[in-house]
Amino acid sequence: MTRRIGVFGGTFDPIHYGHLVIAEDARVYLQLEKVLFVPARQPPHKPSGSYSSFQHRVRMTELAIADNPHFVLSLIEAERPGPSYTVETLRQLRAQLGPDVELYFVIGMDSLANITTWYKPAELLTLCRIVVAERAGYHVDLSVLEEALPGLKDNLVLIDTPELSISSTDLQRRVRSGLAIRYQLPPQVEKYIYEHRLYLNNEEENGFSWRETP
Repeated sequence: MTRRIGVFGGTFDPIHYGHLVIAEDARVYLQLEKVLFVPARQPPHKPSGSYSSFQHRVRMTELAIADNPHFVLSLIEAERPGPSYTVETLRQLRAQLGPDVELYFVIGMDSLANITTWYKPAELLTLCRIVVAERAGYHVDLSVLEEALPGLKDNLVLIDTPELSISSTDLQRRVRSGLAIRYQLPPQVEKYIYEHRLYLNNEEENGFSWRETP
């Protein structure tokens, strides 16, 4: 029997309710056994030093998903050097989980719009089904994307999720400005941000920094 497993990758800096709602809706709509949350160790689309340490982002993700038994933290990108390319992560997951698993990679509509710029997008289609959370007022021309990436439309699953206009970038700005972030992310994540003074100072003053172990 084929097992359905969701994969939700991101910088998660910080993780918030928008992320959690999308993941839970995908799990229920598609009857997924579980959803793997995969923090990107080195986000390929962001310059080095522009995001919090991997260890901070892992801990916030761990805190956010702790109360959902269907959500699982994956550290698959922790030891892999170089940029955290999605296709390499999915390739590795496929090798680990075996042939009886069908992977569902969960993204937002904004990510779908840029999918042709990703690393090896054609191979991505051979590794997973792509689950897209639709957003009200946000339109992507699938015909144009299909022309650039043949086979994409047949590999898409569109799900309708609640519209939560929350972004990690805005949460960072609100922290720096002394504005409230309560009710936009889990309280345990909010507490962690304030305890470690994230988004206020440089990484050396944020409590600890990530280092690889030999």
